[in-house]
Amino acid sequence: MKLIIQIPCLNESESLSGTLADLPKSIPDIDQIETLIIDDGSTDKTSEAARQHGVTHIVRFPQRKGLAKGFQAGLDASLKAGADIIVNIDADNQYKGEDIPRLVQPILEGKAGMVIGNRDIENVRQFSWLKKRLQRLGGWVVSSLAGSMIRDTTTGFLAYSREAALRLNIISDYTYTLESII
Repeated sequence: MKLIIQIPCLNESESLSGTLADLPKSIPDIDQIETLIIDDGSTDKTSEAARQHGVTHIVRFPQRKGLAKGFQAGLDASLKAGADIIVNIDADNQYKGEDIPRLVQPILEGKAGMVIGNRDIENVRQFSWLKKRLQRLGGWVVSSLAGSMIRDTTTGFLAYSREAALRLNIISDYTYTLESII
């Protein structure tokens, strides 16, 4: 069983080392863990920083294409590299690498094809009162459309089985999170 952790990046050379260091080195029932960086036209040395930290899978856009295009390119590259499970995590270390085993567990158990992490929006200090309300409203709308209660519909902390990733078709240029849920 092969897990690829994909990390979309835009000018993340400074924060990338902390994020990479935080990723798990082993997970029960996972034989291989690899990392893939999607460099969305960074003007700093993001790709070089990734290589220096041992990342062998790098997708680099010469100019910025946006988060949705980067996400889709990462999925495509992960699938071509033989991923059985793909985890998407942000480069700014807002999610804990130690939570990845819990995130992938329902997929390993055959209970889910997609698992959505939860930032506990009400307790995110950087979010204003208005942003928290809009997140809740948007979450309610997306949950209604998806037919499932989803607490954090805009999270970048997601896991997909190979089969679920193969079925995704992101057409938006801006975001992938809401579209992939629906």
